[in-house]
Amino acid sequence: MNAPAQSWERREIGSFFHTFTDLPSLREAGPVVFARGEGAYVQDTAGRRYFEANSGLWNMTLGFSEARLAEVARRQYAALPGYHTFFGRNSGPTVELAERMLALAPVPMSRVFFTNSGSEANESVVKLLWLMWAGEGQPRRRKLITRRNAYHGATVMASSLTGKDYVGAFGLPGPEIVTLGCPHAWRCAAPGEDETAFVRRLAAELEATIRAEGPDTIAGMFAEPVMGAGGVIVPPAGYFAAIQPILRGHGIPLVADEVICGFGRTGELWGSLAVGLLPDIVVASKSMSAGYFPMGAVMLSPEIDRRVTAACEAWEEFPHGFTTGGHPVGCAISLEAIRIITEDGILENVRSVGARFQEGLRTLARHPLVGEARGIGLMGALEMVSDKETRAPCPGEWRIGERIARMAGERGMIIRPLGSSVVLAPPFISSAQQIDDLVGVLGAILDEIEAGRGRQAA
Repeated sequence: MNAPAQSWERREIGSFFHTFTDLPSLREAGPVVFARGEGAYVQDTAGRRYFEANSGLWNMTLGFSEARLAEVARRQYAALPGYHTFFGRNSGPTVELAERMLALAPVPMSRVFFTNSGSEANESVVKLLWLMWAGEGQPRRRKLITRRNAYHGATVMASSLTGKDYVGAFGLPGPEIVTLGCPHAWRCAAPGEDETAFVRRLAAELEATIRAEGPDTIAGMFAEPVMGAGGVIVPPAGYFAAIQPILRGHGIPLVADEVICGFGRTGELWGSLAVGLLPDIVVASKSMSAGYFPMGAVMLSPEIDRRVTAACEAWEEFPHGFTTGGHPVGCAISLEAIRIITEDGILENVRSVGARFQEGLRTLARHPLVGEARGIGLMGALEMVSDKETRAPCPGEWRIGERIARMAGERGMIIRPLGSSVVLAPPFISSAQQIDDLVGVLGAILDEIEAGRGRQAA
């Protein structure tokens, strides 16, 4: 007799090692295995349909059934299915994508190299900075400035730059990482300190930290225009305008990690344009291929390009790269994804439905459970509190973020839990009705939880 067929979920548990997954929730509810996608929706193996309110993981910005991306991939696979960029060799789509990205850069940029992810791109920038400074006779410049709650990736140095407690599981960060405070005014400003004073304090902290560490030991600073995985932290007005002169005064390059913000998420093509960031180096990923191929990129300003190229002369090469970085299929897909975003009204849709989305978040901010609703464009977060006046966080045993995410899933909405917060990043193709439905479901869930809390208190 044949053994009975196992479900996808049972097979998954028996074979797959999960990343960034709440283990108690996995034990309680099990995994969800998806079979197909259409538009902004995905369908699991049991036939249940969900609105993907986090665009997969920020990146499926054009949804799950964009035929034009599948078609350019098919054509490129037929013409040249793969190649590399080592030894002076390249492919046509790779060159075209580099040219297109330079034409769209938030500030003038000189050249581009490609990776397979944002993590690899940030890791590459670290090596690039160390190479540059050593080539200029300043090998002590190895320290890297980051910020509390930042997320820059999962490779070793990108994890080190990530300002989350969990990197301690790996014995990170090392001594080369200098961590500043988080630019989250609602949570981190002192009592009675307005945003202007808060920005002044953060700028003073940066100056004091650079002097204490020694300017001649610092290689660069990494910053997301808007912190994504940190909980959609939009910096206060004037934040980057305040810190950039300090960095320039000490000759410290500023790296804009645009992995989440880049190519439209904030309502601007680049997050840097939305927050007044003028980067020396730009890192991109996710939306550049709309999630249809693993891609990452590093763009260098003319000055950084010149200095890195000079440092490479001693080695007769830039001794770094990835076999599939600049893959011709990935570049062809990215070219078409960027064209659709910039030429087919998608960026305009982000601005339109993004305004509606932010209005919905502000409505939810009035709820007794919500301490802060924050966001920009089509990215947002709700942070729950146990006391609205004192802003006291919810007790850990409430597992409030996981609870809201589970209840949303039961109602056909996928959202991301993040401690006491939930994070939202709907696809760029979302309609006004889909945004209204998302806000409505969240409101109903909050009401249900609050009603249960009231019954427990009684």
